[in-house]
Amino acid sequence: MGIFGGSFNPPHLAHLALARMARDTLALDELRWLPAGMPWQKPAGELAPAEHRLAMVRLLVAEGPGFIVDARELHRAGPSYTVDTLTELRAEQPGAELMLVIGQDQYARIDTWRDAAQWRAWVQFAVAARDGQPPQPPADWHAGNHRLVVLPLPEHPISATHIRQRVRAGEDITPLVGPDVARYIDQHRLYRA
Repeated sequence: MGIFGGSFNPPHLAHLALARMARDTLALDELRWLPAGMPWQKPAGELAPAEHRLAMVRLLVAEGPGFIVDARELHRAGPSYTVDTLTELRAEQPGAELMLVIGQDQYARIDTWRDAAQWRAWVQFAVAARDGQPPQPPADWHAGNHRLVVLPLPEHPISATHIRQRVRAGEDITPLVGPDVARYIDQHRLYRA
């Protein structure tokens, strides 16, 4: 089972490209998209309400076979921690192999995540390499204390921050998020000044 979490503020086509690559390269039966309720490492200032981020993820992945949108973190009180979600998934599906799909930047600082030293043995990390550079683990992690597969993600110069800036500037974001998510953002007047 693949696990792909994030604030998805908003979800965009680079997220979709990574999810497709992980699903196909790793031959996953399912890849769960997990929008974070309260992402503890992100400032809340520009975070769209949870129901909107969930709706946008559903729009983005509507056609994706093998994709499941899992809203559990949105219903949990307090900050969203990966360890809590992994604990629940392990209890629900004992024996399932868990593949945590993350970007290279997240992997480099994964040791800052709550209880990462405990749960790193529970998952295989599927890390998207960027710019042809191999993913680097945190300084105190070494080969052998966790499992890693590298996903050679083609360059996608898209970021949620850039998308929000474009929305505030009144620029078209359709090429970055797709028509359904762009329409949703416009209809609900998200990310405006």
